[in-house]
Amino acid sequence: MLGRANAGFTDFSFLPDTLFLTWQRDPTTTMTVQWVGHAGEHPDIFFSAVQSPLARFGPGGGSAVWSAAHTTARPFPYTDLLVFRAELTGLTPGTEYQFRIGSHAENYRFRTMPTKATNGLSFVSGGDCGVNSHAAAVNVLAARQDPHFAVIGGDLAYDNGISPQAVLGFLRNYSRYMVDSAGRLIPMLACIGNHEVIGGYAKSREAAPLFLSLFDGLFRDHTFATLDFGDYLSLVLLDSGHVAPIGGEQADWLGKSLKDRAERPHVFAVNHVPAYPSYRPADSTGAGNRQFWVPQFEQHNVDIVLEHHDHTFKRTHPLRGGHVHPDGVLYLGDGSWGQIRAVNGPESRPYLAATGQAYHVSLHRLEGNHRYHMALDESGKIVDVCSSTKRPMHRRPGGYRHAIASRPRPN
Repeated sequence: MLGRANAGFTDFSFLPDTLFLTWQRDPTTTMTVQWVGHAGEHPDIFFSAVQSPLARFGPGGGSAVWSAAHTTARPFPYTDLLVFRAELTGLTPGTEYQFRIGSHAENYRFRTMPTKATNGLSFVSGGDCGVNSHAAAVNVLAARQDPHFAVIGGDLAYDNGISPQAVLGFLRNYSRYMVDSAGRLIPMLACIGNHEVIGGYAKSREAAPLFLSLFDGLFRDHTFATLDFGDYLSLVLLDSGHVAPIGGEQADWLGKSLKDRAERPHVFAVNHVPAYPSYRPADSTGAGNRQFWVPQFEQHNVDIVLEHHDHTFKRTHPLRGGHVHPDGVLYLGDGSWGQIRAVNGPESRPYLAATGQAYHVSLHRLEGNHRYHMALDESGKIVDVCSSTKRPMHRRPGGYRHAIASRPRPN
């Protein structure tokens, strides 16, 4: 939304320590700038494309053309602070931009996503962060990979819906460390986890006030959403029963959303509680996922499911109906960005291909129809590497019994 410049804000040193970028819609032509601050911090955002060195010698001397975007403010729950938000629109795909908060503050940089992944691209994923030193170290490691963006699959700050200080600590860590080698801020996408919600499971939107104060731009009406990147990538961000039930409306929406995207080269689903756990009881954890989501992942050609919650590293075999299958779906993750615990190995859970007890982040590289996935531990050591390509389409008219018993129980 373009607006008139706020001429009254001229703080030369205004550098919010909770600043981060995210998306509410098209990542190729928009960017959302957000921070948490005090009343009175209500500047406009000034932004322009970064001029290449050669452009400076062209007509007009290559001077940057600056636009202004108006900032809105809303309460940050349980505090007298505000969440400031400005959506920059009408951007050029695959372009580096600079922006500043107010007319005279320091410039920041970011890049928009391309409409076509001609040169390949990468992003990082993980979950279960918190605000400890391990989470900060994994932030540094993640930023060192120069990803286009980061996906965090729930349990960002461990605020439990009631601790704004935990959220502020998480944002300060992210803002400080999630900057790539070229000085560009790395946008963050997130889905909801149990530690974003008062009571964890089967609650209303009002039970996740802190998470939704930051991410309701994408999750306007529901706590599940899709985000499409040009013609090459779709992210399907799910709610594993924290606010929205796994079945019913969310499952119906999931089927339609996946069907509409089945021919895309790369389709990633992201959720917090895993269908195929590496620590919690396998017969109960993720039972709803396996009943309502897994058949749709398999039917509609989902390539990768990013799972979290168990605080380990894990990679499954390609699975169909819980069985190893060459054309199955790959499940990666298990959430140990900043939290860790012991792991159950493949010998006790045959659906697991690789596991580990390590703080880690996953790097995903997209090259044409090929995907490369690398898990890195806190020190930068490679924990696991695998690759995948687009799976053949499979239709399941009759379905089949899942290999893991589905006996629902709260996690």
